[in-house]
Amino acid sequence: MIERISILGTGLLGTSVGLALRGAGFRGSITGWNRGAEQGQLALKLGAVDSLAADAIEAARASQVTVLAVPIFATLDWMEKLAPVLGPEQLVTDVGSTKRAISESAARLYNTPECAAFLPGHPMAGKERGGAALADANLFRGAVWLFTDDPAAQRSAKSAEFVKSWREWVMAMGAKTLDLDPARHDELVAWVSHLPQFTATALSALLEEEVGGAPELKDVGGRALREMTRLGASPYSMWRDIAHTNTEAVERALLALEQRLAQIRENLRTPELRNEFERANKFRRE
Repeated sequence: MIERISILGTGLLGTSVGLALRGAGFRGSITGWNRGAEQGQLALKLGAVDSLAADAIEAARASQVTVLAVPIFATLDWMEKLAPVLGPEQLVTDVGSTKRAISESAARLYNTPECAAFLPGHPMAGKERGGAALADANLFRGAVWLFTDDPAAQRSAKSAEFVKSWREWVMAMGAKTLDLDPARHDELVAWVSHLPQFTATALSALLEEEVGGAPELKDVGGRALREMTRLGASPYSMWRDIAHTNTEAVERALLALEQRLAQIRENLRTPELRNEFERANKFRRE
């Protein structure tokens, strides 16, 4: 039974995890840590954590489960720091948006009978902006929480028990779980998550340059503009690590989109344009 959890990183996802755990009935202790004091204090005020730790490593050492809710490069860094100080009766998990590098580090540093367990995870939930102020206890309800667990992991009985229990708490938070190979995970999210983000970023940046100063923009821009550019408000700090750790898959998706846009451009006055709309409508129907 999990009784002590630490959350390293009390931004949007970390604070939402704490709120969702409480909403699901978790009665154990939740300790928070954040690099910036303001986000930690807000998570404490919202009731997502019971206390704030001054030292992240000590917080993890005192916990049975540690949730890394920080950017990907920071997650990889914390994995290196925590591995030597945690033991076989502890579990570390994460919420990172790419999984290949994290899963490789987990296989190297964790998941033996002598080491702590590591369960790579990725909730397909979030908002275009981060921060504890936007945290939501229902953020994961109805969402898919992906895991890229290592089938060859040789964990201690206790840490294996925590892995099972954490998966159960994820479902108690309202999420559906799905296991994927790490490479397949990164390939899929490049298409369904990263490509939409970078497309919205490019479109928003283009509009800013071309018509950003137009006084009529507020009147002319309607629902389509709002929906297509909503993701364009996402900060670079949220996406830098994703771009660096899933470069090849994102490059393939962007190149395919470039080619598709060129095809549409070349067929604006041909019947092929209708075929593109039919394919698009088929995807939405399915």
